[in-house]
Amino acid sequence: MYRFITILLCFFLSATLLAQSPKCEFRGAWIATVSNIDWPSKPGLPAIEQQQQFIQRLDQLKALGCNAVIVQIRPACDAFYASKIEPWSRFLTGRQGEAPFPYYDPLVFMIEETHKRNMEFHAWFNPFRALTDSKQNPNPPKHVTRTHPDWIISYGGKSYIDPGIPEAREYVISVICDVVKRYDIDAVHLDDYFYPYRVAGKVFGDTKTFAKYGQGTSQDDWRRNNISEFISLLNTSIKHIKSYVKLGISPFGVWRNKSKDPEGSETKGGQTDFDDLYADVLLWMQKGWIDYLMPQLYWEHTSHAAPFGVLMPWWYGHCYKRHVYYGLGLYRMLGAHNGPWTSVHELLWQLRDIREQCPNSGYCFYSASCFDKINLPIKDSIQYATNRYPALIPPMTWLDSIPPAAPVLKIETSGVGAHLKWQEHNPQKEPLRYVVYRFVNNEPVNLERNDKILSIQQGTEFTDPDTKRYKQCAYIVTALDRTWNESKGSNKVGL
Repeated sequence: MYRFITILLCFFLSATLLAQSPKCEFRGAWIATVSNIDWPSKPGLPAIEQQQQFIQRLDQLKALGCNAVIVQIRPACDAFYASKIEPWSRFLTGRQGEAPFPYYDPLVFMIEETHKRNMEFHAWFNPFRALTDSKQNPNPPKHVTRTHPDWIISYGGKSYIDPGIPEAREYVISVICDVVKRYDIDAVHLDDYFYPYRVAGKVFGDTKTFAKYGQGTSQDDWRRNNISEFISLLNTSIKHIKSYVKLGISPFGVWRNKSKDPEGSETKGGQTDFDDLYADVLLWMQKGWIDYLMPQLYWEHTSHAAPFGVLMPWWYGHCYKRHVYYGLGLYRMLGAHNGPWTSVHELLWQLRDIREQCPNSGYCFYSASCFDKINLPIKDSIQYATNRYPALIPPMTWLDSIPPAAPVLKIETSGVGAHLKWQEHNPQKEPLRYVVYRFVNNEPVNLERNDKILSIQQGTEFTDPDTKRYKQCAYIVTALDRTWNESKGSNKVGL
């Protein structure tokens, strides 16, 4: 009986999500490379096998309705791309500093394949982690742990670049900006590791740095200021190179508890962004230093310490005219034997809440390979109900508010259906995508209906093979620029 009720509830939630599927919604997944969590499946695979695995991962996420991937390209001061600054990652090739064989640049490949599917590529950097195991240093001589051992602090079994050293922060920014300059990424993404999570009984060893640079402030305020200066300069540097490249941060899910700050959330988080990681993410949003926040809300609605239903609206209420998306703990469903994660209900409930309460928002699943391992029918629920219809990524008007010109559309009949062609007016030669809409049997034209989208594509031709299924078909095409501003509709054509 309980199983039957659960199935009915999941069906109801899926139907609700389908009914309210928004046209603009960020739908992403993290692809973690550290310790080969998501890709590649193990280090040292031949290049062709790495590429095949990444394509399979992209195709799976595209089928699930995702329009963005967040790929970890710098796990620990190493590189999943050709760099003159940092060595090739051992998680890619099996040996730190060794290039892929046969040689290729994985980042070029990943970006091209992602863009082919009209998805955004967010390059994920871990800014300050230098070693995943402080007792082992497999790095070649040019690694930062060798060239600047004075910057490195070992803590909690890992090693970190000291954020309190101005030259060290500038080094990290130079690494990130090198990627922004040379690769066609859509965003820079940083996770929750700024100063490390506290370890009981251990002290982060930056006493000498604080004595040198503290300038009479408290150590806590000094640490927060170090990270804020880093974020501010990073954003300025990125936008100076390419104004359209976004900067996104995925912080720990609790900024501060209300017991410490009236502005905080009604939570009982053991550690928080502000007090423990020294990441004042609200300040960064207020100052416009970042383009989106993606707090990691990996708790269920019934959590005692940090309920999802409390934190989700709290973050949305502190967006300061920037975007807030939500990191969802898909991994919680792995091996769950009791509690709320033993069915698809909790995750669908979270998706429903985001759609109902947070317009122009979105979510990101942690992490991609979990879809391979979960026995519950979560993929079917997402693919065929939750994300049955496509979504555009919400535009960021502070980056660009001017949409492209509307296309000029023509239609021809062919043996396989209606064939559409359109002309673009694109004097700036910017990369454009196009959205093809179809309206049947004299139904009113409404470009806010994503269930009427047939295609989101880069080419200027489209063939609809299903024309004969309807008495009448009318088509409209719009253009999308790099930051997802949508043009007005083209002229309407039909059969």
